[in-house]
Amino acid sequence: MFRYLENLVDPYVAYDEVDAPPTKLWPFMRAYSQPFKKLFIIAALMSVVVAAVEIGLIFYMGRIVDILGQADRASFMADYGFEVIAVALFIVFLRPVIQAFDVGLLNNAILPNYGTLFRWRAHKHVLRQSVGWFENDFAGRIANRIMQAPPAAGEAVFQVFDAITFSLAYFIGAVILLGDADPRLALPLAIWLLLYAMLVGWTMKRVGPASKAAADARSEVTGRVVDSYTNIHSVKLFAHHDREIDFAKESIERARQTFAREMRIFTLMDLMLMTLNGLLIVGVVGWAIYLWMQGTASVGAVAAATALTLRLNAMTGWIMWALSSFFRSLGVVSEGLETIAQPITLVDQTGATELDLTEGRIEIRDLSHHYGGAVTGLDGLTLQIGTGEKVGIVGRSGSGKSTLVKLLLRFYDAEKGAILIDGQDIRTVTQDSLRSHIGMVSQESTLLHRSVRENILYGRPDATEAQVIDAAKRAEAHDFILDLSDPEGRRGYDAHVGERGVKLSGGQRQRITLARVMLKNAPILVLDEATSALDSEVEAAIQDTLYGVMAGKTVIAIAHRLSTIAQLDRIVVIEGGKIVENGTHDALLAQNGLYAGFWQRQSGGFLNTGDDSDEAAE
Repeated sequence: MFRYLENLVDPYVAYDEVDAPPTKLWPFMRAYSQPFKKLFIIAALMSVVVAAVEIGLIFYMGRIVDILGQADRASFMADYGFEVIAVALFIVFLRPVIQAFDVGLLNNAILPNYGTLFRWRAHKHVLRQSVGWFENDFAGRIANRIMQAPPAAGEAVFQVFDAITFSLAYFIGAVILLGDADPRLALPLAIWLLLYAMLVGWTMKRVGPASKAAADARSEVTGRVVDSYTNIHSVKLFAHHDREIDFAKESIERARQTFAREMRIFTLMDLMLMTLNGLLIVGVVGWAIYLWMQGTASVGAVAAATALTLRLNAMTGWIMWALSSFFRSLGVVSEGLETIAQPITLVDQTGATELDLTEGRIEIRDLSHHYGGAVTGLDGLTLQIGTGEKVGIVGRSGSGKSTLVKLLLRFYDAEKGAILIDGQDIRTVTQDSLRSHIGMVSQESTLLHRSVRENILYGRPDATEAQVIDAAKRAEAHDFILDLSDPEGRRGYDAHVGERGVKLSGGQRQRITLARVMLKNAPILVLDEATSALDSEVEAAIQDTLYGVMAGKTVIAIAHRLSTIAQLDRIVVIEGGKIVENGTHDALLAQNGLYAGFWQRQSGGFLNTGDDSDEAAE
């Protein structure tokens, strides 16, 4: 039975991905709920049936009281035996089946699959965002919203059918039951329902915004804490433990205050609810007793009214809690939509084709990009790189070197100009096909928190074990990989490298990323300080291999250590986002310009121009 219910909806069912999902809560929830539409209808009907059964039992209890008041003990079974036994069998056998099916729909068919579908689709959407989008937010806050919103959405759906639909059906049934016993008994209940609805409205109007504020504050805490953990080396290096504690405390205190304001609402709600429930008990039961005293209501009617009132008294707190949970969950989902529902701005054009790379020619035309207004970046840069040509890029920090690489990979769309590969504008081809033809080794050699083998295979997932090992050997990584181990006892290529490869040295990480790119064997190769983390001995050992990897490829190499690019076909010097010098190493030295000055000032072949991180603010 469980397997049947759990497989009623496939959370990974195919769907039409959209670049701009609904940003409003209800349209968004409706779009994500489409696979569950039929199941939701059945769940709503089952909630009504369960409520009707509960009301029916209370009604029958009143009937039993009336029967016992007038029936003869000797003939009771003869007169009412069949009826009583039928009701007993229904209570013992059929009622549990109805209840189990209702609970199974919620707990086994809807809850696990709805949260899974929500998280799966949200994660797919966020992964399609551009690099620049991720650079503008905390990774921890993004992850927190991806993790918080799906269970909150599932909780909201659960409360709709477990509490809201059930309680509405129950209240309607209660009014009908009391009206059937004596129409006047329905009057105090109707007045109470009106007051209760006003209390619900007051509470929910405040709970939603308060819950959203609290959820946003919690996400900020997560973002700041994860930021500290991710950069723990810098925290320790600069002895900023106390500074990070204060940084986190600020957001933790804001989260405490927003949560406290949310809890005030529930305290006031409980106080008003207790007052209303007192009025309910006194109003309905007292009125029923008064009608009995007047001889217009039976003992059974009084018993049914009393039982129903006590049941409603017990239910109201649960219903209010359920409604509060419903709106609190919607507040969390609303906060999550600030990340999950953001539109994809960097997309493939309609009708984009696969990049047809035959020669590897790169043409850059009047390229400008300033990250939406930053002073640094590129300013009208034009450059042509021929088939198989190896070009070095040199310039001071902030001159635009890494910006050029990011635009080539289409991590951003250029604000002006174009980049063509074999005559094809990269904006007209699919992003995946573009990047599949480019291999890159950057100075930030971050790795996935997976095994060494998985990290190398990232370059070509279908590669054989022999090809993985061959790439590692060519990158001078095989020997140290064999000596690796992790706390779980995994060794060699099975050892996990830690978050961002933190368990390895900078040189080890860089050699693994080199192996990954060697395994990929893409026709265009981009090297952004590819050997910056290597010591001289290791660099010398793989230098010949690196030049061998370059053979037959179009290469763009960014370097501060000018000796690593001196043998390339051509060197381009960028200053202020423009090309100011262009030629071979010897020709540029002969010009006695900017490059010659770099060469003369370097020590051991290192260009002393500062850290060339070329961040997004460049």
